[in-house]
Amino acid sequence: MSTSSRLTEVFEKARKNPIPFDDRSRFILFSDVHRGDNSWADEFARNQTIYFYALKHYFKKHFTYIELGDGDELYNNKLFSYIFEAHSHIFWLIKRFYDARPTRFYMLYGNHDIQRADPSIVAKTLCNSYYDQKLKREVPLLPDIRVYAGLVLKHTPTGGEIFLVHGHQGDLFNDRLWKIGCYLSRTLWRPLELLGFTQPISPARDNTKRVKIEKRIQAWIRNEDQPLISGHTHNPSFAQKGETPYFNTGSCIHPRGITGIEIENGNMVLIKWWVAPDRYGRLCVTREELDKPRTVASLFQ
Repeated sequence: MSTSSRLTEVFEKARKNPIPFDDRSRFILFSDVHRGDNSWADEFARNQTIYFYALKHYFKKHFTYIELGDGDELYNNKLFSYIFEAHSHIFWLIKRFYDARPTRFYMLYGNHDIQRADPSIVAKTLCNSYYDQKLKREVPLLPDIRVYAGLVLKHTPTGGEIFLVHGHQGDLFNDRLWKIGCYLSRTLWRPLELLGFTQPISPARDNTKRVKIEKRIQAWIRNEDQPLISGHTHNPSFAQKGETPYFNTGSCIHPRGITGIEIENGNMVLIKWWVAPDRYGRLCVTREELDKPRTVASLFQ
């Protein structure tokens, strides 16, 4: 199936149960976290402190966290338990978002965690219990969580919809043939990454492939007149008024920080969290806006 037909398929299903929001709502959207096992091949490991600090900030500010796919690196890691053990502090914080009532955590799957399209896999991993050292007993991690192919945010003041999706849909090798990609990644690329090599077949590192994917998605957006936020290519993108309303969160495995998109007070903005020196030369985790904000309402005008 083409990118267009796959996006339409996911969009039509997602819009049946939209998430309503207004200008008082707060969302943080991250994608491509790629949590691994804390080995040399775990690209997330170098940014885990920045990510943890940012999530603590958003939790205290009452944001809802939406993860747009590839949250965990299940291509390279067969067992989720290794990822959980390596980043248990991260999952502890995600659990706090999820356990809030109403919940403040939603998860999409991408191509690197596409196994989560199967609810039975989710039940055996994310819904499973773990031993809480503080409580001294077994507790469920994310009980009854549902992992989505796509979501729709419905802006109640205007009735407009924002489509959230990972962005691998229609990419043959990363969508329909994902089992081949997973096999090659585990048997070929992971051993090479442990030796210091980087994987060249990802759209995150192949500009030609990245441009093709983004052009196909933008063509769908123009044809459907539908704002869309995705990840997958790791390339942060933020459309201003008059441009095709394509937005990309970037990723959490950039060499020097993480990027995402905030929605707050009726505005959207592309942000970066990174370690930067203050005026005295002290290193601290810093939030920076990468583009000028735009109103949510302007997406539908």
